Amino acid sequence: MEAGNEPQLLEEENRRLKRAVEELSVLNELARAIGAARNSEEIMHTIVRRSLRAVHAEQGVITLVESNSETAGHTLLRTNVSSTAHPQFQSPQALLGWMHLNRNPLVINDPLHDERFRGIPWGNDIRSVLCVPLTIKSELIGTLTVYNKAEAEGFGADDQRLLAIIATQSAQVIENARLYEEEKAFLQMQHDVQMASRIQSDLLPKAAPHVPGYEILGVTKPARTVGGDYYDFIALAEDRLILCLGDVSGKGLPASLLMANLQATIRGQSFISAGPADCMRRSNRLLFHSTSPEKFATLFYGALDHTRHVLTYCNAGHEHPLRIDQDGSVSTLETGGLMLGAFEDFPFEQDTVSLRPGDLVVVLSDGITEAMNADGELFGVDRLKPVLLEGRSLSLESLADSVFRAVHDHVKNAPQSDDITLLLMRRTV
Repeated sequence: MEAGNEPQLLEEENRRLKRAVEELSVLNELARAIGAARNSEEIMHTIVRRSLRAVHAEQGVITLVESNSETAGHTLLRTNVSSTAHPQFQSPQALLGWMHLNRNPLVINDPLHDERFRGIPWGNDIRSVLCVPLTIKSELIGTLTVYNKAEAEGFGADDQRLLAIIATQSAQVIENARLYEEEKAFLQMQHDVQMASRIQSDLLPKAAPHVPGYEILGVTKPARTVGGDYYDFIALAEDRLILCLGDVSGKGLPASLLMANLQATIRGQSFISAGPADCMRRSNRLLFHSTSPEKFATLFYGALDHTRHVLTYCNAGHEHPLRIDQDGSVSTLETGGLMLGAFEDFPFEQDTVSLRPGDLVVVLSDGITEAMNADGELFGVDRLKPVLLEGRSLSLESLADSVFRAVHDHVKNAPQSDDITLLLMRRTV
Protein backbone atom coordinates (compact mmCIF):
# COMPACT_ATOMS: atom_id res chain seq x y z
CA MET A 1 0.00 0.00 0.00
CA GLU A 2 1.49 3.32 -0.99
CA ALA A 3 1.80 5.82 1.87
CA GLY A 4 0.17 8.57 -0.15
CA ASN A 5 -3.02 6.55 -0.66
CA GLU A 6 -3.49 5.50 2.95
CA PRO A 7 -5.75 8.41 4.03
CA GLN A 8 -7.96 7.97 0.97
CA LEU A 9 -8.21 4.22 1.46
CA LEU A 10 -8.94 4.62 5.16
CA GLU A 11 -11.63 7.16 4.38
CA GLU A 12 -13.19 4.78 1.82
CA GLU A 13 -13.06 1.91 4.30
CA ASN A 14 -14.70 4.10 6.95
CA ARG A 15 -17.48 5.01 4.53
CA ARG A 16 -17.97 1.35 3.68
CA LEU A 17 -18.09 0.36 7.35
CA LYS A 18 -20.44 3.23 8.15
CA ARG A 19 -22.68 2.16 5.30
CA ALA A 20 -22.64 -1.44 6.56
CA VAL A 21 -23.55 -0.31 10.07
CA GLU A 22 -26.39 1.81 8.69
CA GLU A 23 -27.65 -1.12 6.63
CA LEU A 24 -27.53 -3.45 9.64
CA SER A 25 -29.38 -0.83 11.67
CA VAL A 26 -32.04 -0.55 8.96
CA LEU A 27 -32.48 -4.32 8.81
CA ASN A 28 -32.56 -4.64 12.61
CA GLU A 29 -35.18 -1.90 12.97
CA LEU A 30 -37.18 -3.43 10.13
CA ALA A 31 -37.15 -6.86 11.80
CA ARG A 32 -38.40 -5.37 15.08
CA ALA A 33 -41.10 -3.36 13.33
CA ILE A 34 -42.30 -6.37 11.33
CA GLY A 35 -42.40 -8.46 14.49
CA ALA A 36 -44.80 -5.96 16.06
CA ALA A 37 -47.09 -5.80 13.00
CA ARG A 38 -50.52 -7.43 13.33
CA ASN A 39 -51.34 -8.46 9.77
CA SER A 40 -49.90 -8.72 6.27
CA GLU A 41 -51.08 -5.27 5.22
CA GLU A 42 -49.37 -3.65 8.22
CA ILE A 43 -46.23 -5.71 7.53
CA MET A 44 -46.08 -4.50 3.94
CA HIS A 45 -46.73 -0.87 4.92
CA THR A 46 -43.89 -1.13 7.42
CA ILE A 47 -41.52 -2.59 4.83
CA VAL A 48 -42.32 0.14 2.31
CA ARG A 49 -41.99 2.96 4.86
CA ARG A 50 -38.62 1.65 6.10
CA SER A 51 -37.45 1.16 2.51
CA LEU A 52 -38.28 4.78 1.61
CA ARG A 53 -36.31 5.98 4.59
CA ALA A 54 -33.38 3.68 3.84
CA VAL A 55 -32.88 4.74 0.20
CA HIS A 56 -34.29 8.30 0.48
CA ALA A 57 -37.16 7.78 -1.97
CA GLU A 58 -40.52 9.56 -2.25
CA GLN A 59 -42.90 6.69 -2.83
CA GLY A 60 -42.92 2.91 -2.73
CA VAL A 61 -45.18 -0.01 -3.43
CA ILE A 62 -45.24 -3.75 -2.80
CA THR A 63 -47.12 -5.73 -5.43
CA LEU A 64 -47.93 -9.39 -4.78
CA VAL A 65 -48.61 -11.55 -7.81
CA GLU A 66 -50.05 -14.96 -8.58
CA SER A 67 -47.21 -17.43 -8.78
CA ASN A 68 -48.66 -20.27 -10.89
CA SER A 69 -47.80 -20.36 -14.54
CA GLU A 70 -51.34 -19.95 -15.87
CA THR A 71 -52.02 -16.66 -14.10
CA ALA A 72 -48.48 -15.34 -13.66
CA GLY A 73 -48.58 -11.57 -13.59
CA HIS A 74 -52.03 -11.36 -12.06
CA THR A 75 -51.87 -8.91 -9.16
CA LEU A 76 -53.15 -10.30 -5.88
CA LEU A 77 -52.48 -7.31 -3.63
CA ARG A 78 -50.88 -3.89 -3.86
CA THR A 79 -49.72 -1.75 -0.91
CA ASN A 80 -48.66 1.84 -1.66
CA VAL A 81 -46.94 4.33 0.68
CA SER A 82 -45.90 7.90 -0.13
CA SER A 83 -43.79 10.40 1.77
CA THR A 84 -45.05 13.28 -0.37
CA ALA A 85 -48.32 14.77 -1.50
CA HIS A 86 -47.96 13.20 -4.97
CA PRO A 87 -50.81 10.96 -6.12
CA GLN A 88 -50.01 7.24 -6.07
CA PHE A 89 -47.75 6.24 -8.95
CA GLN A 90 -48.92 3.34 -11.08
CA SER A 91 -46.27 0.83 -12.10
CA PRO A 92 -46.63 -0.14 -15.76
CA GLN A 93 -47.39 -3.78 -16.46
CA ALA A 94 -44.18 -3.91 -18.50
CA LEU A 95 -42.17 -3.45 -15.29
CA LEU A 96 -43.83 -6.49 -13.73
CA GLY A 97 -43.31 -8.44 -16.95
CA TRP A 98 -39.61 -7.56 -16.96
CA MET A 99 -39.31 -8.77 -13.38
CA HIS A 100 -41.02 -12.08 -14.23
CA LEU A 101 -38.46 -12.66 -16.96
CA ASN A 102 -35.30 -11.45 -15.22
CA ARG A 103 -35.93 -11.60 -11.46
CA ASN A 104 -33.04 -9.22 -10.77
CA PRO A 105 -32.92 -5.74 -9.24
CA LEU A 106 -33.69 -3.03 -11.79
CA VAL A 107 -32.55 0.61 -11.66
CA ILE A 108 -34.05 3.19 -14.02
CA ASN A 109 -32.74 6.70 -13.47
CA ASP A 110 -34.16 8.14 -16.70
CA PRO A 111 -37.52 6.39 -17.27
CA LEU A 112 -38.64 8.51 -20.22
CA HIS A 113 -35.52 7.65 -22.25
CA ASP A 114 -34.73 4.12 -21.06
CA GLU A 115 -34.37 1.89 -24.13
CA ARG A 116 -35.67 -1.17 -22.25
CA PHE A 117 -39.06 0.50 -21.74
CA ARG A 118 -39.43 2.55 -24.87
CA GLY A 119 -42.98 3.80 -25.35
CA ILE A 120 -44.03 2.98 -21.77
CA PRO A 121 -46.09 5.84 -20.22
CA TRP A 122 -44.32 6.41 -16.91
CA GLY A 123 -45.84 9.77 -16.05
CA ASN A 124 -44.05 13.09 -15.76
CA ASP A 125 -43.75 12.89 -11.95
CA ILE A 126 -41.59 9.74 -12.02
CA ARG A 127 -37.89 10.68 -12.17
CA SER A 128 -36.23 7.44 -11.07
CA VAL A 129 -37.25 3.87 -10.29
CA LEU A 130 -35.70 1.05 -8.29
CA CYS A 131 -37.49 -2.30 -8.39
CA VAL A 132 -36.37 -5.54 -6.72
CA PRO A 133 -38.01 -8.99 -6.80
CA LEU A 134 -39.66 -10.69 -3.85
CA THR A 135 -38.78 -14.35 -4.31
CA ILE A 136 -39.13 -17.58 -2.35
CA LYS A 137 -37.06 -20.51 -3.57
CA SER A 138 -36.58 -18.76 -6.93
CA GLU A 139 -40.36 -18.29 -7.25
CA LEU A 140 -41.47 -14.70 -7.81
CA ILE A 141 -44.23 -13.73 -5.37
CA GLY A 142 -44.10 -9.97 -5.95
CA THR A 143 -42.00 -6.85 -6.29
CA LEU A 144 -40.82 -4.01 -4.07
CA THR A 145 -40.57 -0.77 -6.04
CA VAL A 146 -39.50 2.70 -4.91
CA TYR A 147 -39.70 5.94 -6.89
CA ASN A 148 -37.83 9.24 -7.05
CA LYS A 149 -34.52 9.24 -5.24
CA ALA A 150 -34.11 12.46 -3.26
CA GLU A 151 -30.66 13.06 -4.77
CA ALA A 152 -30.70 14.24 -8.37
CA GLU A 153 -28.31 11.57 -9.62
CA GLY A 154 -30.86 8.85 -8.89
CA PHE A 155 -30.51 5.45 -7.29
CA GLY A 156 -27.05 3.94 -6.97
CA ALA A 157 -25.49 0.54 -6.41
CA ASP A 158 -25.72 0.88 -2.62
CA ASP A 159 -29.46 1.58 -2.85
CA GLN A 160 -29.92 -1.39 -5.13
CA ARG A 161 -28.01 -3.71 -2.79
CA LEU A 162 -29.83 -2.54 0.35
CA LEU A 163 -33.29 -2.77 -1.19
CA ALA A 164 -32.47 -6.25 -2.53
CA ILE A 165 -31.47 -7.33 1.00
CA ILE A 166 -34.69 -5.90 2.42
CA ALA A 167 -36.68 -7.78 -0.23
CA THR A 168 -34.84 -11.02 0.49
CA GLN A 169 -35.46 -10.73 4.23
CA SER A 170 -39.09 -9.69 3.75
CA ALA A 171 -40.41 -12.09 1.12
CA GLN A 172 -40.91 -15.10 3.39
CA VAL A 173 -42.39 -12.95 6.16
CA ILE A 174 -44.94 -11.45 3.76
CA GLU A 175 -45.82 -14.84 2.30
CA ASN A 176 -46.20 -16.46 5.73
CA ALA A 177 -48.49 -13.66 6.90
CA ARG A 178 -50.57 -13.85 3.74
CA LEU A 179 -50.91 -17.63 3.91
CA TYR A 180 -51.83 -17.45 7.60
CA GLU A 181 -54.58 -14.96 6.83
CA GLU A 182 -55.80 -17.09 3.93
CA GLU A 183 -55.94 -20.10 6.27
CA LYS A 184 -57.88 -18.09 8.86
CA ALA A 185 -60.31 -16.91 6.18
CA PHE A 186 -60.69 -20.48 4.89
CA LEU A 187 -61.39 -21.82 8.38
CA GLN A 188 -63.95 -19.07 8.94
CA MET A 189 -65.56 -19.91 5.62
CA GLN A 190 -65.69 -23.58 6.59
CA HIS A 191 -67.37 -22.61 9.85
CA ASP A 192 -69.87 -20.44 7.99
CA VAL A 193 -70.63 -23.24 5.54
CA GLN A 194 -71.18 -25.69 8.39
CA MET A 195 -73.54 -23.21 10.03
CA ALA A 196 -75.36 -22.73 6.73
CA SER A 197 -75.64 -26.51 6.38
CA ARG A 198 -77.24 -26.82 9.81
CA ILE A 199 -79.63 -23.96 9.08
CA GLN A 200 -80.56 -25.51 5.74
CA SER A 201 -81.08 -28.88 7.39
CA ASP A 202 -83.42 -27.23 9.89
CA LEU A 203 -85.48 -25.82 7.01
CA LEU A 204 -86.21 -29.30 5.65
CA PRO A 205 -88.93 -31.45 7.24
CA LYS A 206 -87.75 -33.34 10.31
CA ALA A 207 -90.01 -36.26 9.44
CA ALA A 208 -92.64 -37.21 6.91
CA PRO A 209 -96.22 -36.33 7.88
CA HIS A 210 -98.62 -39.02 9.04
CA VAL A 211 -101.45 -39.19 6.54
CA PRO A 212 -104.16 -41.86 6.93
CA GLY A 213 -103.95 -44.37 4.10
CA TYR A 214 -100.60 -43.13 2.78
CA GLU A 215 -96.85 -43.67 3.19
CA ILE A 216 -94.66 -40.64 2.53
CA LEU A 217 -90.88 -40.22 2.53
CA GLY A 218 -88.49 -37.41 1.60
CA VAL A 219 -84.69 -37.70 1.53
CA THR A 220 -81.89 -35.56 0.10
CA LYS A 221 -78.13 -35.93 -0.35
CA PRO A 222 -76.36 -32.64 -1.19
CA ALA A 223 -73.40 -32.76 -3.54
CA ARG A 224 -71.68 -30.24 -1.26
CA THR A 225 -72.05 -29.29 2.38
CA VAL A 226 -75.00 -27.14 1.40
CA GLY A 227 -77.22 -27.72 -1.58
CA GLY A 228 -79.88 -26.29 -3.83
CA ASP A 229 -82.49 -29.06 -3.70
CA TYR A 230 -85.58 -28.48 -1.61
CA TYR A 231 -88.54 -30.56 -0.57
CA ASP A 232 -91.37 -29.80 1.80
CA PHE A 233 -94.67 -30.96 3.23
CA ILE A 234 -97.25 -28.27 4.00
CA ALA A 235 -100.50 -29.16 5.77
CA LEU A 236 -103.20 -26.79 4.48
CA ALA A 237 -106.16 -28.49 6.14
CA GLU A 238 -107.06 -31.77 7.78
CA ASP A 239 -107.64 -33.36 4.40
CA ARG A 240 -105.10 -31.48 2.25
CA LEU A 241 -101.34 -31.82 2.16
CA ILE A 242 -98.89 -30.04 -0.14
CA LEU A 243 -95.90 -32.05 -1.37
CA CYS A 244 -93.24 -30.21 -3.30
CA LEU A 245 -89.73 -30.79 -4.55
CA GLY A 246 -87.60 -28.07 -6.10
CA ASP A 247 -84.15 -27.58 -7.58
CA VAL A 248 -82.61 -24.11 -7.76
CA SER A 249 -79.91 -23.03 -10.18
CA GLY A 250 -76.31 -23.18 -9.02
CA LYS A 251 -74.61 -25.02 -6.17
CA GLY A 252 -73.17 -24.33 -2.75
CA LEU A 253 -73.98 -21.30 -0.62
CA PRO A 254 -75.67 -19.20 -3.37
CA ALA A 255 -77.97 -22.10 -4.20
CA SER A 256 -78.78 -22.68 -0.52
CA LEU A 257 -79.81 -19.03 -0.10
CA LEU A 258 -82.05 -19.22 -3.14
CA MET A 259 -83.49 -22.47 -1.82
CA ALA A 260 -84.43 -20.76 1.46
CA ASN A 261 -86.05 -17.95 -0.52
CA LEU A 262 -87.98 -20.50 -2.59
CA GLN A 263 -89.21 -22.32 0.50
CA ALA A 264 -90.41 -19.13 2.18
CA THR A 265 -92.17 -18.06 -1.01
CA ILE A 266 -93.93 -21.38 -1.57
CA ARG A 267 -95.05 -21.69 2.04
CA GLY A 268 -96.43 -18.17 2.07
CA GLN A 269 -98.26 -18.48 -1.23
CA SER A 270 -99.70 -21.94 -0.52
CA PHE A 271 -102.13 -20.57 2.08
CA ILE A 272 -103.55 -17.80 -0.12
CA SER A 273 -103.65 -19.50 -3.53
CA ALA A 274 -106.64 -21.10 -5.20
CA GLY A 275 -104.68 -24.16 -6.30
CA PRO A 276 -101.29 -25.38 -7.57
CA ALA A 277 -101.31 -23.37 -10.81
CA ASP A 278 -102.29 -20.18 -9.00
CA CYS A 279 -99.57 -20.78 -6.40
CA MET A 280 -96.98 -21.20 -9.15
CA ARG A 281 -98.12 -17.99 -10.87
CA ARG A 282 -97.83 -16.01 -7.65
CA SER A 283 -94.52 -17.58 -6.63
CA ASN A 284 -93.04 -17.11 -10.09
CA ARG A 285 -93.78 -13.40 -10.04
CA LEU A 286 -92.25 -12.96 -6.58
CA LEU A 287 -89.08 -14.88 -7.48
CA PHE A 288 -88.71 -12.97 -10.74
CA HIS A 289 -88.62 -9.67 -8.86
CA SER A 290 -86.42 -10.88 -5.99
CA THR A 291 -83.66 -12.69 -7.91
CA SER A 292 -81.17 -11.84 -10.64
CA PRO A 293 -82.02 -12.89 -14.24
CA GLU A 294 -79.73 -15.94 -14.22
CA LYS A 295 -81.36 -17.36 -11.08
CA PHE A 296 -84.34 -19.68 -11.36
CA ALA A 297 -85.85 -22.79 -9.84
CA THR A 298 -87.72 -25.82 -11.06
CA LEU A 299 -90.50 -27.15 -8.84
CA PHE A 300 -93.05 -29.91 -8.66
CA TYR A 301 -95.99 -28.84 -6.53
CA GLY A 302 -98.72 -31.34 -5.65
CA ALA A 303 -101.82 -30.94 -3.46
CA LEU A 304 -103.03 -34.25 -2.05
CA ASP A 305 -106.67 -34.58 -1.00
CA HIS A 306 -106.33 -37.78 1.01
CA THR A 307 -110.06 -38.15 1.67
CA ARG A 308 -110.88 -38.14 -2.06
CA HIS A 309 -107.53 -39.74 -2.99
CA VAL A 310 -106.68 -37.26 -5.72
CA LEU A 311 -103.46 -35.40 -6.41
CA THR A 312 -103.73 -32.01 -8.12
CA TYR A 313 -100.35 -30.85 -9.34
CA CYS A 314 -98.39 -28.27 -11.33
CA ASN A 315 -94.95 -29.07 -12.68
CA ALA A 316 -92.90 -25.87 -13.11
CA GLY A 317 -90.12 -27.05 -15.39
CA HIS A 318 -89.09 -29.86 -13.05
CA GLU A 319 -87.96 -33.41 -13.79
CA HIS A 320 -91.14 -35.32 -14.62
CA PRO A 321 -92.34 -37.32 -11.60
CA LEU A 322 -93.30 -40.93 -12.21
CA ARG A 323 -96.62 -42.49 -11.25
CA ILE A 324 -96.44 -46.26 -10.93
CA ASP A 325 -99.80 -47.99 -10.77
CA GLN A 326 -100.38 -51.16 -8.81
CA ASP A 327 -100.38 -53.14 -12.06
CA GLY A 328 -96.90 -51.81 -12.94
CA SER A 329 -97.84 -49.29 -15.61
CA VAL A 330 -95.75 -46.09 -15.53
CA SER A 331 -96.86 -42.58 -16.46
CA THR A 332 -95.37 -39.11 -16.00
CA LEU A 333 -96.76 -35.96 -14.39
CA GLU A 334 -95.87 -33.22 -16.85
CA THR A 335 -98.60 -30.56 -16.80
CA GLY A 336 -97.45 -27.17 -15.55
CA GLY A 337 -95.14 -24.71 -17.27
CA LEU A 338 -91.69 -23.15 -17.24
CA MET A 339 -89.26 -22.88 -14.35
CA LEU A 340 -89.93 -20.26 -11.70
CA GLY A 341 -88.25 -16.86 -11.89
CA ALA A 342 -87.37 -16.93 -15.59
CA PHE A 343 -90.23 -14.72 -16.79
CA GLU A 344 -92.43 -12.29 -14.91
CA ASP A 345 -95.71 -13.87 -15.95
CA PHE A 346 -96.53 -17.33 -17.26
CA PRO A 347 -99.90 -19.12 -17.62
CA PHE A 348 -99.20 -22.19 -15.49
CA GLU A 349 -101.62 -25.10 -15.76
CA GLN A 350 -102.57 -27.91 -13.39
CA ASP A 351 -103.92 -31.43 -13.67
CA THR A 352 -105.48 -33.98 -11.33
CA VAL A 353 -104.85 -37.71 -11.06
CA SER A 354 -106.67 -40.29 -8.97
CA LEU A 355 -104.72 -42.62 -6.71
CA ARG A 356 -105.69 -46.23 -6.09
CA PRO A 357 -104.39 -48.52 -3.35
CA GLY A 358 -100.80 -49.51 -4.20
CA ASP A 359 -100.18 -46.56 -6.52
CA LEU A 360 -96.75 -44.98 -6.09
CA VAL A 361 -95.72 -41.40 -6.94
CA VAL A 362 -91.98 -40.76 -7.32
CA VAL A 363 -90.77 -37.14 -7.39
CA LEU A 364 -87.03 -36.70 -7.97
CA SER A 365 -84.37 -34.15 -8.74
CA ASP A 366 -82.25 -34.32 -11.87
CA GLY A 367 -79.29 -35.25 -9.68
CA ILE A 368 -80.60 -38.81 -10.04
CA THR A 369 -81.34 -39.00 -13.76
CA GLU A 370 -78.31 -36.91 -14.72
CA ALA A 371 -75.82 -38.74 -12.49
CA MET A 372 -72.89 -39.41 -14.83
CA ASN A 373 -70.25 -42.12 -14.79
CA ALA A 374 -66.64 -41.80 -15.94
CA ASP A 375 -67.68 -42.60 -19.53
CA GLY A 376 -70.12 -39.69 -19.63
CA GLU A 377 -73.23 -41.91 -19.50
CA LEU A 378 -76.24 -40.55 -17.62
CA PHE A 379 -78.18 -42.74 -15.22
CA GLY A 380 -81.38 -41.70 -16.95
CA VAL A 381 -85.03 -42.58 -16.52
CA ASP A 382 -84.61 -45.86 -18.37
CA ARG A 383 -82.29 -47.14 -15.63
CA LEU A 384 -84.51 -45.71 -12.89
CA LYS A 385 -87.77 -47.37 -13.93
CA PRO A 386 -86.64 -51.01 -13.44
CA VAL A 387 -85.35 -50.15 -9.96
CA LEU A 388 -88.70 -48.63 -9.02
CA LEU A 389 -90.76 -51.45 -10.53
CA GLU A 390 -88.69 -54.14 -8.86
CA GLY A 391 -88.84 -52.43 -5.48
CA ARG A 392 -92.34 -50.94 -5.51
CA SER A 393 -93.56 -53.38 -2.88
CA LEU A 394 -90.67 -52.60 -0.50
CA SER A 395 -90.89 -50.09 2.30
CA LEU A 396 -90.27 -46.55 1.08
CA GLU A 397 -86.97 -46.41 3.01
CA SER A 398 -85.78 -49.59 1.30
CA LEU A 399 -86.95 -48.34 -2.08
CA ALA A 400 -85.06 -45.06 -1.62
CA ASP A 401 -81.95 -47.03 -0.64
CA SER A 402 -82.30 -49.11 -3.79
CA VAL A 403 -82.46 -46.00 -5.95
CA PHE A 404 -79.42 -44.40 -4.32
CA ARG A 405 -77.50 -47.67 -4.51
CA ALA A 406 -78.30 -48.02 -8.22
CA VAL A 407 -77.12 -44.46 -8.87
CA HIS A 408 -73.92 -45.12 -6.90
CA ASP A 409 -73.26 -48.35 -8.80
CA HIS A 410 -73.70 -46.46 -12.06
CA VAL A 411 -71.33 -43.58 -11.32
CA LYS A 412 -68.85 -45.82 -9.44
CA ASN A 413 -65.92 -43.62 -8.40
CA ALA A 414 -67.07 -40.48 -10.21
CA PRO A 415 -67.78 -37.65 -7.74
CA GLN A 416 -71.38 -36.63 -7.06
CA SER A 417 -71.89 -33.57 -9.25
CA ASP A 418 -75.39 -32.53 -8.19
CA ASP A 419 -77.75 -32.75 -5.25
CA ILE A 420 -79.87 -35.90 -5.12
CA THR A 421 -83.38 -35.67 -3.70
CA LEU A 422 -86.23 -38.16 -3.70
CA LEU A 423 -89.82 -37.82 -2.55
CA LEU A 424 -91.96 -40.97 -2.45
CA MET A 425 -95.68 -41.28 -1.77
CA ARG A 426 -97.72 -44.50 -1.84
CA ARG A 427 -101.41 -45.05 -1.17
CA THR A 428 -101.77 -48.05 1.10
CA VAL A 429 -105.56 -48.45 1.52
